[in-house]
Amino acid sequence: MTTTAQGHVHVSTGTTRDRASPSHAARGRSHGGAAPGGALAPRGLPGWQSVAVETEARGFVVYISMDESAASAAGTSLRRLATELRHYVESVVSGSQCAAAVAIAPAGAPVSGLEDVRQVFGDPTLPPGPRPDLLRVLTRVSTGQPGVVIDPDRQDVRLDGEGLNLALKEFEILHYLVEHHDRAVGREELLDCLWRKTDQIPGERTIDVHIRRLRTKLGRFSSTVRTVRGQGYRFHEHPEVTAWAPESATP
Repeated sequence: MTTTAQGHVHVSTGTTRDRASPSHAARGRSHGGAAPGGALAPRGLPGWQSVAVETEARGFVVYISMDESAASAAGTSLRRLATELRHYVESVVSGSQCAAAVAIAPAGAPVSGLEDVRQVFGDPTLPPGPRPDLLRVLTRVSTGQPGVVIDPDRQDVRLDGEGLNLALKEFEILHYLVEHHDRAVGREELLDCLWRKTDQIPGERTIDVHIRRLRTKLGRFSSTVRTVRGQGYRFHEHPEVTAWAPESATP
């Protein structure tokens, strides 16, 4: 069957089993040389079907299976990861339009991993008969206030409107670097100023650990905290990174 209708092409099924399956590779070659593990489903029909030469790609979708607890354990969140991916694509390809959403299923429902996520999003390349225990509920990810906002009074840092949950020393290091953005700040200075009230001052490697964690949490703004060889660290000003108490936070 040849058609010019809209369709969906699998770039990868995301599993080692499917990528290594000889039957998948053979089926791909027999339908116009589709990529291994790939499938086309015009009009949302599952299965392998041929593609008219006139078609062209207009976008793509990536399904990711991850629960919120796993993201939280890594110091991030599903919303933040989705937002970071969206901003990354927009920064690589100027003018691209991106939307992100988080899949939601009933608490306690049996988990099937990636298949669950694809079912919730209505992946048209899945076989028919979605699981009835899954809710087709999507939470759109939107950016309330783009960029990083540092609130010194509340010791709070927000990325795209979401709190970063920085540890106290991570916040203090970031705030100190922002306050002294006109120069590099050495590790010894940070230890002397930020640990002066503690009984035991840690080694300089402690600063490196905090900096690494801080950069991870800053996501696409990680490069604002830069290493100056032989001198320490310096905050690089960015138009989307501000240190102030927003009016909405004022009681």
